[in-house]
Amino acid sequence: MSMNPFNPEYENELDLLVQESEGHELVLFNDDVNTFDWVISSLVEVCDHEVLQAEQCALIVHTKGKCGVKNGTYEELEPKCTALLSRGLSAEIA
Repeated sequence: MSMNPFNPEYENELDLLVQESEGHELVLFNDDVNTFDWVISSLVEVCDHEVLQAEQCALIVHTKGKCGVKNGTYEELEPKCTALLSRGLSAEIA
């Protein structure tokens, strides 16, 4: 295959490389049940966030409805997602 950047096949290869390199994202969603303190302590304990980072994520979740809290492979994120769900938080891997 030629490496001509104007070749549509080349664009498809670039799209695939970008998708593979990005991995997955653990997304936390807002709810009306959990307190800020619970969300913050959960992010610190489960996602290894620093307290300030966890506070910022909790505020984003509250104001925007959701926030990507961790990036990685599906295998890395699945146990973290399960742990957040078991704490009563709403999360998914995207």
